[in-house]
Amino acid sequence: MDRPLRIGTRGSPLALAQARETASRLLAAHPGLPAPELVPIKTTGDRIQDRTLAEAGGKGLFTKELDEALLDGRVDLAVHSMKDVPTRLSDGTALLALLPREDPRDAWFARDGVSTLATLRPGSVVGTASLRRQALVLHARPDLRVVPLRGNVQTRLAKLEAGEVDATLLAVAGLNRLGHAELIQHALDPSELLPAVAQGAVGCVAREDDETVALLLAALDCAPTRQRVEAERALLTVLDGSCRTPIAALATLDGTVLTLDGLVASPDGARVFKASRTGPAIYGVALGEEAGFELKAAMPADLFRT
Repeated sequence: MDRPLRIGTRGSPLALAQARETASRLLAAHPGLPAPELVPIKTTGDRIQDRTLAEAGGKGLFTKELDEALLDGRVDLAVHSMKDVPTRLSDGTALLALLPREDPRDAWFARDGVSTLATLRPGSVVGTASLRRQALVLHARPDLRVVPLRGNVQTRLAKLEAGEVDATLLAVAGLNRLGHAELIQHALDPSELLPAVAQGAVGCVAREDDETVALLLAALDCAPTRQRVEAERALLTVLDGSCRTPIAALATLDGTVLTLDGLVASPDGARVFKASRTGPAIYGVALGEEAGFELKAAMPADLFRT
């Protein structure tokens, strides 16, 4: 290209770090490419700080304005945290690259710096805006109380330190990408708290008819990450999942074999339904769909109204 690529991104510190990583990978893959320009865009999800995303409308709150900027030509590509991306992309756009996935686990933080999910004092308050985290925390510890806690990494940790809550959870991937891995008190094993679909994955979306950008992004696409993310998102698609539903899934690879673990829970954590599949990674989408249909058949119709 004879001009800088315009990369659309949210303006949060983590979003900007992910956009800079994308720009660095583009420059490394294409020597001579003009340095990309970051175009911060404020999304509906960024503006809403007084309620949970589920109450505000679910998935799409962090992608809508970026998609609009992409489609009207203000940016050439948009960089997203894949856990925020709806299973159905906006018409005219395509997911052209997935960067190598970061650690998908959740990080646990206690105000006393010592307590874990298992040892936190009964009646303690855990802050999170994630219905998935709420449900799984309450499933493991029904004696705890969960309250909404919004904001970026620094905001939530400041609220924890100020005593607004006794504990909170953040994504390990975000802390690693921000260079704050040393802050992590305890990384929860997926058997303790199964991650959100595509947690730790970063995707690059562009206009589906932009062949130039497609060629540039092709060099960034990580095949193992795509296999894992597509399997997890296939499960989510079957369940028609959004931020309003406590759904979790994680796909892992052992050579060419993919194992997918998924679950769906009631918001109060009282009921949890699980499904697992293992098979050739090339059939990851089919494995995800199978697990999704198993969960859909097992869960009662009123599960999300609890």
